[in-house]
Amino acid sequence: MPVYEYACQDCGQRTERLLPHARAATPGPCPDCAGTLQRRYSRVGVRLNGWGFSRTDGFVPDRPGRGEFRTVSERAERIADGGS
Repeated sequence: MPVYEYACQDCGQRTERLLPHARAATPGPCPDCAGTLQRRYSRVGVRLNGWGFSRTDGFVPDRPGRGEFRTVSERAERIADGGS
């Protein structure tokens, strides 16, 4: 069964649920406030492998150091939420 991510529309709390695909649209109430949960789409890792892909296809030239992960993570969240 896949793990789905949800955010409460009332309190904003995020939660994960292990549900069968058929129940992904009806996750139940928020565990904190019993509000309505809305599905969030998770980021996925993609590995380009095999004929037609080179080792540098996924290369990011100016990759930030480990200390800058929080900044990159916050920016990714803003982009995922529709901001820039």
